Amino acid sequence: MYHNPVLLKKSVEDLVTNPSGIYVDVTFGGGGHSREILSKLSPKGKLFSFDQDLDALKNTIEDDRFTLINQNFRFLETSLMAHGITKVDGVLADLGVSSHQFDAAERGFSTRSNAPLDMRMNVMQTLDAKKIIADYEEDQLADIFYYYGELRDARKLARAIAKYRLTKKINTTEDLKNVFSFIPGHKQNKFFAQVFQAIRIEVNQELEALKEMLVQSHKILKPKGRLVVISYHSLEDRLVKRFLKNGMFEGEQPRDIYGNFPKTFDLLQTKAVIPDEVEIEENSRARSAKMRVGIKL
Repeated sequence: MYHNPVLLKKSVEDLVTNPSGIYVDVTFGGGGHSREILSKLSPKGKLFSFDQDLDALKNTIEDDRFTLINQNFRFLETSLMAHGITKVDGVLADLGVSSHQFDAAERGFSTRSNAPLDMRMNVMQTLDAKKIIADYEEDQLADIFYYYGELRDARKLARAIAKYRLTKKINTTEDLKNVFSFIPGHKQNKFFAQVFQAIRIEVNQELEALKEMLVQSHKILKPKGRLVVISYHSLEDRLVKRFLKNGMFEGEQPRDIYGNFPKTFDLLQTKAVIPDEVEIEENSRARSAKMRVGIKL
């Protein structure tokens, strides 16, 4: 299976309120969510899906109601405008790395396989993990590990890379792991997951792209349109939660003349929806998933 979609039934149930409406799946992947959305649409409904990964294009769906756009979702608004669409009824995002990207060892996303340091979701872009490890200054590396990997010893880790690369090339995921051979064995799984996450986020500019997509989603949604976002780590979820609360990623909007904070969304559920034990048992990737749903005011 290319990708086992998380919270499949629940996310689409919360998304589709008008079977004849226009919907967007900004993370097509294996097409699981898109197929479920199409199953809920009438012959008049439309679905536009996005994916920047060329591999995902092989999963396209033959349906007159469906259009697959090979773009990063940060280009959501302009890409839809090119198809004559300015307003939609709902947007769904299943963030992070697909199962296929993890399982394709040569892509370099997984900590389990020795592969070239790549981690690009869009293989056409020039910046990859190898370039970051080879060329970034020590302070830049420290910031990446601290902010994107939430690693307390970020400066120590950056120094280790800077010292290692003076005498040896760091070309593969195994090379990178060798840099940190001082990490105790019982801590390595979590540690390397955080390191790889930090580098991957930088390679793909994931948080900046997420912010842009969220802002554009609010702009193109019709009143009462729904934004459904499934995230897999605290950095993503924090941005989504704050944006749905007050339309901002940091701080708060100024109060209105009545002393209230303006709202951009109503929340369908006050707390994030998480998968049940059955789904987690069947799909381990679901363990860290959190889904939030906003209804545009």
